[in-house]
Amino acid sequence: MQDSLREGYSALSRGDHQGAIGCARRVLTAKPDLPEGHFLVGLIAQDRSDLATAVQAFGSVTKLAPSHGAAWAQLARLFMRMGHINRADDALRQAVDHQDGNPAVQDAIATVYSLLGDQPAAAGWLDKALAQQPRHLGFLVNRANNRMFLGDFDGAEDSLRAALAINPDSANAHWLLSNLRKATDARHIAELERLIAGSRSPQDLAYLHYALGKEREDLGDWDAAFTAFAAGAAARRSTLAYDEAAEVAMFDALKQHLTPDWLNNRPPGCADPSPIFIIGQPRTGTTLVERIITSHSQVHSAGELRQFDSALRRLVNYRGRARHSAQLIQQASGVDVQRLGEAYLSTSRALRGTLPRFVDKLPTNYRYLPLILAALPNARVIHLQRDPMDACFASFKQLFADAYPHSYEQGEMGRHHARYFRLMQCWRERFGDRFLDVPYEAVAADPDTHARRLIDFLGLPWEDACLDFHRQSGAVTTASVVQVREAAHTRSVGRWRRYENQLAALKDALLAEGIPLTLPH
Repeated sequence: MQDSLREGYSALSRGDHQGAIGCARRVLTAKPDLPEGHFLVGLIAQDRSDLATAVQAFGSVTKLAPSHGAAWAQLARLFMRMGHINRADDALRQAVDHQDGNPAVQDAIATVYSLLGDQPAAAGWLDKALAQQPRHLGFLVNRANNRMFLGDFDGAEDSLRAALAINPDSANAHWLLSNLRKATDARHIAELERLIAGSRSPQDLAYLHYALGKEREDLGDWDAAFTAFAAGAAARRSTLAYDEAAEVAMFDALKQHLTPDWLNNRPPGCADPSPIFIIGQPRTGTTLVERIITSHSQVHSAGELRQFDSALRRLVNYRGRARHSAQLIQQASGVDVQRLGEAYLSTSRALRGTLPRFVDKLPTNYRYLPLILAALPNARVIHLQRDPMDACFASFKQLFADAYPHSYEQGEMGRHHARYFRLMQCWRERFGDRFLDVPYEAVAADPDTHARRLIDFLGLPWEDACLDFHRQSGAVTTASVVQVREAAHTRSVGRWRRYENQLAALKDALLAEGIPLTLPH
């Protein structure tokens, strides 16, 4: 039986799911109540993105062995992926209580804290894991990710160099390394092309092609960059289960439930005026605007916080099958908005610094705009707009972690952007006096005028430092790590036109939805 378990884990490590399934079946036929047999089933199902089976399998482990810290940690991670925050909280507590010093469990706990947006806590658990296994490839890559989130790019590079010394073929490490610095020569490109030629894993190919595209773009080799991005997007899309119908239903529910009458009939929310939300689509200048604002002496950069969404899901005890669904919005429409505001502020306290104001620049909070207005009526909300073709292309050429599954296929991207565009039109008609629209192109072309407009909207006194935002040394936790170290520029405006033929499917999708390819500025 132990031989079958070892064979099953070995097959799983090679990506041989059928072989691993066969081993798990033999083990559980011989001994149905063996926790490690169910644990193997859970790992296989998780690797295949079969979340329901994985939850069931790890749940069986915790029933058979209630102190199995590794199974609790895996459940916590799965519940985060499903958006079941309360269940993730409970499983995480069990994992922490029952972890016995196993570094793999400590690493899994770190991952859950990272998904919860608590990067300092994640760092502590990663340090514990690495103290025991300082040459563990996965732990080093995870620490590099964590260091990047915390703004320690030198520390991230040290971890990646250590990881690549152990395994020079680590696709994830190569991708992260390519995003740390702007490429100045083609030395790393040759290594990436060698690895691509020898890889069959869609996940690895996504990492490698996106790394190659990024470095080709750094060097101005535009056509080769697009070819690499397209190959990376196809590889990444093949690993994802994107439920577009659930997203359509969610957007419909947002417009149906979160109306002006709904907002007017809410009791008073939390009066704290400290939050500043920057919303929109990713890669639309949200980081540029954040850097302008947080150059002010009274404003702290808290990064992309997941706390509003998490607080909402906790309060409504969301347990729907889809992470994003009409059910979530229907439940959200009945939430106690004062408790929601207080929960958001409480859970983000450790991340929002000591200054009077802080910026939360998670773009997807645009969906929750009426809930933010109800829960935090004195918060300020800034919406970044960008020409649809440029916005969509900028996302298409970016490999995201677990967000934006629509961004790897041009038709899906175009339809998603149309849903976002129409939802923001709806919010503008209903609540347009409660938030500020800011066109990225206008900010890039005339940062002085728009910086003053932004600071005035926030009710803050002007400070000249807001025009020197690119000299900030603070953390940048998004895909814009390299770009924000330079002054505002318009080089990215209209960049999609270089690839009009290659982006025909995206263009057609937007036009079919009645969305303009560019916006008036």
